[in-house]
Amino acid sequence: MWFGAHLPLIDVDGSGFPSLAGYVDAAREAGFSAISANDHLVFQRPWLDGIVALSTVMDRSAGLTLATTVALSVVRGPAAVAKAAAALDALSGGRFVLGVGPGSSAADYGAAGVPFEERWPRFDASVRVLRAALTDDHVPGLGRFYETPALEPRPTRPIPIWIGSWGSAAGLRRVARLGDGWLASAYNTTPDQISAGRDLLHRALESAARDPHAFPIALATMWTYLTDTAAEARTRLGALARMLGRDPVTLADQVLIGPAEVCAARLARYADAGVDAVFIWPVADPITQLRLFGASVVPYLR
Repeated sequence: MWFGAHLPLIDVDGSGFPSLAGYVDAAREAGFSAISANDHLVFQRPWLDGIVALSTVMDRSAGLTLATTVALSVVRGPAAVAKAAAALDALSGGRFVLGVGPGSSAADYGAAGVPFEERWPRFDASVRVLRAALTDDHVPGLGRFYETPALEPRPTRPIPIWIGSWGSAAGLRRVARLGDGWLASAYNTTPDQISAGRDLLHRALESAARDPHAFPIALATMWTYLTDTAAEARTRLGALARMLGRDPVTLADQVLIGPAEVCAARLARYADAGVDAVFIWPVADPITQLRLFGASVVPYLR
């Protein structure tokens, strides 16, 4: 199992945004393999633009994979996402992974002027447009929503496209049909659900004559805060649950908030379920939390 770090793009606790350059430095020093960014136009808290944020840490992230986990290809429009992906891959020297998903927020769609009820057919079409736009295959007329833009410059390699899904049967068939990897949402799943989803995904891949072992499974948005103090853990969990509108009792089993050994044991269950990579998102004091994670959680999993 390898680890990525979400850029801290949300002002979760009102303390402002940390230095992104310092955060990337801490991630590298702590042994992380990737830096990622998530995507919302509007949210309950201030949220920095993810694609712009990735571009600002391009040089600082040398040697690390850059990823969107995910970018909203319908809300942003697939032509704009393809253009940004090609630029990020070129400027990073081929270190970019394009994770995309439809998103679950009607507010994002409203802000973009896109009908929320059309998100699924639009998403399927958007991924086909992305695939065509990022290759040499210009395919006009991919559907009623989009044309394939003739973008330049083209990437010099196939950019991996990972598909976000919470793990429904229909969602995993979509992942197998359209993607090069599965991005699951950590706080919307469990190890047992991942294990069942992996089996369904593998069957779908095998039916399409694709190799399941060459198809990564990653957990995105694993909210994290390491502490040995029960009261502090409850406070951090409660604040996160309020921000997300979730039940803290249920959420407690879907995040890494608490002692390092407890969090490591939870990650080990995900590894056993077939997860290859986990992208963590510290809910507070992000630079210190990355260092703690590298020093006190990662060793349990080696």
